[in-house]
Amino acid sequence: MSRIFVWLLWLIHFLPFRVVAAAGSATGAILFWLIADRRRVTRVNLEKCFPGMPRAERERLARAHFRAVGRGVVDHALLWWAPRERIERLVRIEGLEHLRALGGAPAILLVPHFVGLDAGATRLTCEINITGMYARQKDPRFDRLLHHGRSRFGDQRVFSRQEGIRPLLACMREGRPLYYLPDQDYGPRDAIFVPFFGVPAATIPGLSRIARIARAKVLPCVTRMLPAGAGYVLRIEPPWDNFPTDDLFADTRRMNAYIEQCIAGMPEQYNWMHKRFKTRPGGEPRFYR
Repeated sequence: MSRIFVWLLWLIHFLPFRVVAAAGSATGAILFWLIADRRRVTRVNLEKCFPGMPRAERERLARAHFRAVGRGVVDHALLWWAPRERIERLVRIEGLEHLRALGGAPAILLVPHFVGLDAGATRLTCEINITGMYARQKDPRFDRLLHHGRSRFGDQRVFSRQEGIRPLLACMREGRPLYYLPDQDYGPRDAIFVPFFGVPAATIPGLSRIARIARAKVLPCVTRMLPAGAGYVLRIEPPWDNFPTDDLFADTRRMNAYIEQCIAGMPEQYNWMHKRFKTRPGGEPRFYR
């Protein structure tokens, strides 16, 4: 990561919320024209998931998504360097009582890839200790910065994907909820094809498997970005009943259906830049050229 970019982010964290949000939206609008590859991926994803939506409306949604992503990126200036009190004002929490009611029993927070997920994680660490997994970055400086940003409050335990789930399970037994992001395409290994907006999507059924191994409750946890620099709202829902079941496909379909439901309420905030349909069933042509 460019040192100039990091330095600019550090300077931005001194600005008022609304100014930071405006800078982020402007950044996203510029990125829409600069990152042609991600623009194409976003358009393909929206076409596959919303085939009945008029093309002009999908294009407006794509532009809104880039503005939301820009805000999410620039808001990391606050997440990485702002004091705790400012983070608490930036992100409001609803439903934390559902998690506390478990009394430290193993729990998984189901966190789909919306633009506010890092803001939600940072705010949550102001209240409780959690565990989670992250992907190591090629740039070691950026990798250290990400790790710092996700663990600077409390006593957080963050592990790389290369370390597997064993350390996560140990932390869950200690009473740390798992902040789990399950909805990306990591290739065919260990994945099953489950509909996502009616399109077969390679999905890791880890939510069901980990819940079964850890005997953990699953609580959906989504952070919504509010308009005009008003911050975010992190909402934790009550634990799912009858989960996991003996049907791995049905459990994973339930997860995808829940994510679809969340997207309906804030479609511009889901991670449409990700190649969600990169892995295709045998013989099916690729979506992304």
